[in-house]
Order: sequence, then structure tokens, then C-alpha cells
Amino acid sequence: MIKADIVNRVAEVADVPRVKAALAVDTIFNSMKGALQAGKRIELRGFGVFQVRDRKKGVGRNPKTGVEVMITPGKTVRFKPGKELKDL
Repeated sequence: MIKADIVNRVAEVADVPRVKAALAVDTIFNSMKGALQAGKRIELRGFGVFQVRDRKKGVGRNPKTGVEVMITPGKTVRFKPGKELKDL
């Protein structure tokens, strides 16, 4: 499923024009991006939790060539599915 599929589904279920559905979906995604950028946790009950986590530095390996690569420290977004999603 891609963003266009989500927009189409919102337009269909809410019985609104596709342009308004696209605006709603964009607003939700932009709000989520802003919250994650600020380091906040996003909890969607029944779906899951998005959380910004620190990534440690370390050594990785290219599986194709076997060459070691340094992994720089940084931040990453983690998703933990909720109970209802796991049960599906």
C-alpha cells in the first residue's frame, strides 16, 4: 500500500473529494514527522508506537563483499506494533 492508496481509501470511506482526503493525509503525516523530529513518541492505540531511538556506533559488514564498514552514531525511528496488530 502506498500513500495514494491511503488517500483513495480516506476519500472513499469519508465520502469527501480526493483533494480534501490528500490534504488530511498530508497533514497527519507532516504532524507525525514533526513530532518524530522533535524526539517525541507517537502512540496509536491498537496499532503501535513510533519512537526515536539513538543508534550506537559500531562496525558493520557488507554481506556481498565482506568489507567492514563503520556505522556512525545517530538517531533512528523504531516501530513497535500494538497488541491488536500483533494478533492479526
